[in-house]
Amino acid sequence: MIFDSHTHTKFSADSKMKASDAVARASSLNLGLVFTEHFDEELEGNFKFNPAEYFGEYKNLRGDKVHLGVEVGLTKTAREVNKNFVDSADFDQVIGSIHMLYGEDIYHKEYFHGKDKFSVYTNYFSVMAEEAAVQDFDVLGHIDYICRAATYDDTSIDYNTFKAYIDKVLKIVVEREKVLELNTRRLKRDEIFTELKPVYEQYKKLGGRYVTIGSDAHRAEVIGDHFKAALKFIEEIGLMPVTFCERKIEKISLT
Repeated sequence: MIFDSHTHTKFSADSKMKASDAVARASSLNLGLVFTEHFDEELEGNFKFNPAEYFGEYKNLRGDKVHLGVEVGLTKTAREVNKNFVDSADFDQVIGSIHMLYGEDIYHKEYFHGKDKFSVYTNYFSVMAEEAAVQDFDVLGHIDYICRAATYDDTSIDYNTFKAYIDKVLKIVVEREKVLELNTRRLKRDEIFTELKPVYEQYKKLGGRYVTIGSDAHRAEVIGDHFKAALKFIEEIGLMPVTFCERKIEKISLT
């Protein structure tokens, strides 16, 4: 069974999705689910949750088709807090993601005002590499997150332009035996696959074998979005889709 390995329910500060609606949607698509609620020490808006309440409320859902995870915001100042939080509960999967740069939220368009693209993007990948090298996670989340709110005429992460910085990230992921995510949030247009293809090809070339696929759904109706195209994309590159249970890789057959 293919899993949507990146979803957010009401335990995430920016989501009101009911777990029951998520499960029903996934079931209709013959998908498994990993709930990956936000834990981000620096984001405004209380992006934290109580693991005991989370596991207590969802314990009857947890099983072969529903796993309980977390998406941790990777920042230098939160390293110890993040470690303590991840160690505090029996998570199935831990996504590590960059949402902040030097104390500023890169989801807000205002962040990009007055900043040139090369400096912002190289800072983004540099911080990603620095935190990916030392923090505890299973999956590196949405490597192209910086593109979502960027206000430049060309928001793409052009591989040739940022090769040295992206390669450093990918090498760390491979060397630490972590997994790269393919986040489907931006996969609405064919050119996004063209943009991301050299990144995932290089990941494979460096020794990467596995990819999780996640919709980053905050609403039930977008669970599984663009999965057919995403699966074709990673199959053509030669990567294997996986998910995590009890922080161990579960391989997924495409046949």
